[in-house]
Amino acid sequence: MGLCIKPSDLKYKYPKVFETRYEQKLIGRDDPAPFNRDDLFDIIPMLEAAMDELGRDDGWTLHLLEDILNEDLPRFVNTRGEVFRFLTGSASEII
Repeated sequence: MGLCIKPSDLKYKYPKVFETRYEQKLIGRDDPAPFNRDDLFDIIPMLEAAMDELGRDDGWTLHLLEDILNEDLPRFVNTRGEVFRFLTGSASEII
């Protein structure tokens, strides 16, 4: 079983898009679905998957991933798979 992140664990506050709350989220490295970087319900599964991929479960790594997501992620990176690969690649270089 993977890591479970709660909204209170996060460094930043994110809006919630309730209309898509129950839609399928990240399905893997090559997920072609668009990623909504302004939706808590998209962000938490992405961060959980990235933490699992990195084999980490600490707050420092979680906040590092959030900083990468909010400060370094280019706007042309827009599918879930691209965001996942960008997050894990960038974080693994820093870690």
